[in-house]
Amino acid sequence: MYIQERGRNLRNASMMVDLVHIVVGVLIVVLAVISFLNPEDHMLLFPAVFFLAGALNLINGIYKIRLSGREKKKKAAGMAVLLFGVLLFALAGISAVSIWWG
Repeated sequence: MYIQERGRNLRNASMMVDLVHIVVGVLIVVLAVISFLNPEDHMLLFPAVFFLAGALNLINGIYKIRLSGREKKKKAAGMAVLLFGVLLFALAGISAVSIWWG
């Protein structure tokens, strides 16, 4: 009985991660297209794109780590995705500072 409930929670978590990927991915594409059409007027969208990409990587990394169990290679892959998410957050901060105070 416990395994069935765990499988159901895993399926719900997988569905939520997929839904977040779709929504945030579409949002990133829309913001990137708008910002590249007229970059001088829409400079503030660049940090938003980096922030959303970092958030997406953090969510994906946490999901991979929780799903990995005892497999060290999968856990390491999740940690690498988390690292890229943190780097994208840093890039969002650097770009925001350079746009607002530059």
